[in-house]
Amino acid sequence: MSAFSRHGGVLHAESVALTDVAAEFGTPCWVYSRQALESALDEFQRELRGLDALVCYAVKANSNLAVLDVLARRGAGFDIVSAGELKRVLAIGADPQRIVFSGVGKSAAEMELALTTGILCFNVESAAELERLNGVAAKLGKKAPISLRVNPDVDAGTHPYISTGLKENKFGVAYDEARALYRRAAGLANVEISGIDCHIGSQLLDPAPFAEALDKLLALIDQLAADGIAVHHVDLGGGLGIRYRDSDALTTVEAYLQPLLAKLKGRSLRILLEPGRRVVGNAGLLLTRVEYLKPGEVKNFAIVDAAMNDLARPALYGSWHDIVPVVSRQGAPTTWEIVGPVCESGDFLGHGRELTLADGDLLAILSAGAYSMAMSSNYNTRPRAAEVMVDGTQAHLVRRRETVEELYALEQRLP
Repeated sequence: MSAFSRHGGVLHAESVALTDVAAEFGTPCWVYSRQALESALDEFQRELRGLDALVCYAVKANSNLAVLDVLARRGAGFDIVSAGELKRVLAIGADPQRIVFSGVGKSAAEMELALTTGILCFNVESAAELERLNGVAAKLGKKAPISLRVNPDVDAGTHPYISTGLKENKFGVAYDEARALYRRAAGLANVEISGIDCHIGSQLLDPAPFAEALDKLLALIDQLAADGIAVHHVDLGGGLGIRYRDSDALTTVEAYLQPLLAKLKGRSLRILLEPGRRVVGNAGLLLTRVEYLKPGEVKNFAIVDAAMNDLARPALYGSWHDIVPVVSRQGAPTTWEIVGPVCESGDFLGHGRELTLADGDLLAILSAGAYSMAMSSNYNTRPRAAEVMVDGTQAHLVRRRETVEELYALEQRLP
């Protein structure tokens, strides 16, 4: 059974009607499927079976503790980019030796916490970070395990805001400078070279750029071997896309991984992956209710109770999310702009959607499991929505809705 499917004209998450979720938890509300999460992770695990490999879920995609817990129970490791994310994965009992720390701006305090915790590896992104990490490790009397995140200057062909592998991007060490920086790392007393890392972007639907990037990494690994520098793992990053609309040419995990695994055959390298969106993106949706229908001369507006503060992706990236009625309604459709109540003209969730609507109807904004709740805000003093995870016939509240009072609890007036 599909994680989200229609029964008797009503959209369900697994075996729970979304009308029941809305009645119990209100709207707007994030709804996740445990089955979908586990199935998405299992796709990677199946292709890597029998290999020395670790799938490190990219926590930034969705950091809810229930999501992390489900994936940890299924054997996932974690890719983090902050001390906050480290504390989240530790809170669900994750093994520190299954955690890699990425990100361009790690503070000394974050490095100390990660070193004390005993994580698997730091993905170092600059010469300055390498020097700082060596100093922090020396202060603690430790050796920091490192990979250099190498920027291979490969065009992933994705949105410029989520492209990370070109020379003009802020991420990683330039390919032409990586060999010299590895030599520098080999001479530092408090770092230990563990691997090599690469991540070229997000929402990639063509596997070819991944293969191109790996070819460049393998050439660099061979150059390092000639320098007497051994790397023990290769971290291929994440970035494999999901289907947001039917026209998206979805790449299977098998089609993505098999060419990479073929290139790695015969090399004694542990394989690390950092998928995020591909694991959680299609495992979640945003449930919202129509507040008002506002027909106009040029456009018709359906004003819903979710907004850009809940789901920023359409306003930020021009992203598409399918929007469907929770309860099927008969009648000729009308073209609607799906917009929220936030006081911004950019507050839209979908343009030009053909829907048959009435005031009070429930809508589901699909493929909203990744970079959605994680990027939400309190703009217009709007409490962030509740999060619910469905497991078969049960709907569990995994994050309650905020209250307005909580939003200003840390503030105070002048004396």
